[in-house]
Amino acid sequence: MTMLISFQNRLVPVYFSSDSSQSVQKTLRLLSNTLDLKIQSGKRALKKCLESLISIEIEGSEAILHSKSEDDTLALSLY
Repeated sequence: MTMLISFQNRLVPVYFSSDSSQSVQKTLRLLSNTLDLKIQSGKRALKKCLESLISIEIEGSEAILHSKSEDDTLALSLY
């Protein structure tokens, strides 16, 4: 399943695995809150990844953040 979220005035696709046990709406709320928090108070490497974010993949309770540079791809816990 694929959804689009607005993050930093861009639309970013979010891909969900088929075995997601959480509701999609709850996961999207957690993701949005976590991204907003991390863009404000995260470390430099995380901020660099978020600035060039191209897609997000949700696997269980983790969000895999894919950026333009493959070296900047990170996993982020939603809980």
